[in-house]
Amino acid sequence: MKLSEYQTRAHRTSLETRYGADEVMGRLLYPTLKLAGEAGEFGEKVGKLLRDKGGVIGPEDRDALADELGDVLWYVAEVATVLDVDLDHVATDNLEKLRSRADRGVIQGSGDDR
Repeated sequence: MKLSEYQTRAHRTSLETRYGADEVMGRLLYPTLKLAGEAGEFGEKVGKLLRDKGGVIGPEDRDALADELGDVLWYVAEVATVLDVDLDHVATDNLEKLRSRADRGVIQGSGDDR
């Protein structure tokens, strides 16, 4: 499945929660906050694996992490939809940026404009 197809199909399940009068920002706020929360839940699960299991990931743990990644992906898709950007283009542009950084020897470091 292409990311753009996932994006379209995922949006069909959206309630499009809106806050405030501004069209884009009003629709952007909720999925952005939820995206941060879901990413945090993923991190929490990884942290608990380190603490409780010495970092060993069993099949059930892998399934639970994959479920959290699915939630993160859904919110990424919804944010992209609200912004009217295609996830296929986001993915392609991101890989091009990373390839350019690798070619220029600046894949490590910090800053958006490297």
